[in-house]
Amino acid sequence: MTNSRPNILVIQADQLAANAIGAYQNPIASTPYMDSLAANGVIFDSAYTNFPLCAPSRFSMMAGQLASTIGAYDNGAEFPSSIPTFAHYLRNLDYQTCLVGKMHFVGADQLHGFEQRLTTDIYPGDFGWTGDWTEVRPSFANDTVTFTNAGTCLRNVQLEYDDEVCHRARRKIYDLARGNDERPFMLFTSFTHPHDPFQCRPEHWDRYRHDDVEMPEVNTAQADMDPYSLRLMAQYALKDNPPGEEQVRVARHAYYGSVSYVDDLVGQLLAVLKETGLHENTVVLLTTDHGEMLGEHGLWYKKSFFEEACRIPLIISHPQLDHRRVGANVSLVDLLPTLLEIAGDREQSSLVEPVAGHSLWGLATDSTSSRDYPVYAENLAEGSTTPLLMVKQGQVKYVYSAVDPEQLFDLAKDPHEQVNQIDNPEYGDERETLSGLVQQQWDVETLASDVFASQRRRLFLREALARGRLQDWDYKPVDELEQHCLRADRIYSQWAYQDILDYRFPKT
Repeated sequence: MTNSRPNILVIQADQLAANAIGAYQNPIASTPYMDSLAANGVIFDSAYTNFPLCAPSRFSMMAGQLASTIGAYDNGAEFPSSIPTFAHYLRNLDYQTCLVGKMHFVGADQLHGFEQRLTTDIYPGDFGWTGDWTEVRPSFANDTVTFTNAGTCLRNVQLEYDDEVCHRARRKIYDLARGNDERPFMLFTSFTHPHDPFQCRPEHWDRYRHDDVEMPEVNTAQADMDPYSLRLMAQYALKDNPPGEEQVRVARHAYYGSVSYVDDLVGQLLAVLKETGLHENTVVLLTTDHGEMLGEHGLWYKKSFFEEACRIPLIISHPQLDHRRVGANVSLVDLLPTLLEIAGDREQSSLVEPVAGHSLWGLATDSTSSRDYPVYAENLAEGSTTPLLMVKQGQVKYVYSAVDPEQLFDLAKDPHEQVNQIDNPEYGDERETLSGLVQQQWDVETLASDVFASQRRRLFLREALARGRLQDWDYKPVDELEQHCLRADRIYSQWAYQDILDYRFPKT
């Protein structure tokens, strides 16, 4: 590494399954830019979300805490302003901090430590998506239109949003390159693709032969599904109307196309970094909030602890990092301490309270480094009806629920999680150890009570705030284009010849 503190570019996609990327050994994935990051950096093969749902995952990631610790119970849970985030910590370490794109903040604070935010969010910042354990099918849940409307399109709302996010992020990198602020930067760019709808532009669809798009490897019939999976099927209106075989292939094809679209956006950001010379001292971190089931085990979307939904891509790249794959279990709560160490706080002395994660920088920079921490994940959202909890240690994953049967999978022998070993006496020690970790980590009864009380409060507030004059919490960004425009108090020649980046007079 160079002596100066590096810049940091974090790129987060939404609902990006690790196994949909070429660097994660998908044989048909067209993801050359993500693969190039991996080829010049470190791939974490066993990275996990701590909550397989958008908002709680992101709040947990930013705070370095499990979602239950900060009350992030579902997509309608408020992210308290009093919770320190990695944006606060990096800002306190004299980094410029800027957010571009989706973060799904809920509440009046739409910055959470970021010094600047260049776009509004794609989703509302209110309590509209509050979970309700008493509901079978929430009004905001996915449904069969996902499959009847899957395919290609020229434009949709998500394409409009992500194109704008990429444009503003690229412009910000140019501004950083020609700016006078000597502080290093942390630019967090967050795209909403490849989140459903399963639609993509024709050029991204055409990168895949339709017949090459593989079908799900595990086709679990509803009669063989665990109770929670059946509740998910009911929630998405798929229990009585599951997608047909061709609908499944079309949806998966369009999802792959959306992944390639995100890859193109990643390529645009990397091109500007290289063009401006900033790539030489910028750490690029690529990840997502959670994965996508894509029909595996008969399920779609997220909110499951099966590998497709909770295992995620995590790549850290820098010109001076050696390429390697890391097999240790890691998770998104590790990002906060990792970013602090990258920023120079190796002892984590700036932390005002303990965090749940551990820095990954040693694993990224030292091939002899190792770790053996368990990974924890939670699902407290609608459909779970009680805390649904997961712990993975080594290659064994354990899932606990007070209302559903326990599950235990040995991923070394059963990577597709088809055999529940919970009653196998050969796994008695693993069951005892992992169930003990669950009991140490969570007071399940108290957590259930807290979640239910939070839901009641927020559901009431949602109803009350919908009456009379409406006030939203949605972020309204300043128009950054104005800083490049001529105004009446300026002289044309002074304005037109300012802020020119890398001007060169052509030699004849």
